[in-house]
Amino acid sequence: MNLNDFEGIWALERQVSNAIGPDAVFAGHARFVQDEEGLILTEEGRMTIEGQVPMQGVRQYLWRQEGADIVVLFDDGRFFHRFHPDGTPEAGHDCAPDVYQVAYDFTAWPVWTARWQVVGPRKDYLMTSRYTRA
Repeated sequence: MNLNDFEGIWALERQVSNAIGPDAVFAGHARFVQDEEGLILTEEGRMTIEGQVPMQGVRQYLWRQEGADIVVLFDDGRFFHRFHPDGTPEAGHDCAPDVYQVAYDFTAWPVWTARWQVVGPRKDYLMTSRYTRA
């Protein structure tokens, strides 16, 4: 599997299980579009947090191929994490005082998931995202 395998539009369903706050769900789509250096990932959809009015959200990341690895950058070009896209890779990102750990699962490709465990002084949640071809 390589970077270009992600190109296109994906349905995105996300569950956020929050240990210290309300849970949330996100439904929308993820669009991977070519740019001169790789892919731009745009996630767009509707976030519903328990007890609050639903809201629209948009987030972008830059995905780049480096050898056999995929490097994920924030939309401003700062490093986020890297992973090898086979099987069930894991990666992490330290943003002191918070720690972000991701476990991808590509074993049911083209359905895939990303599970983020996020912990810090004011954060403690598990975010599971499921991507399916739209």
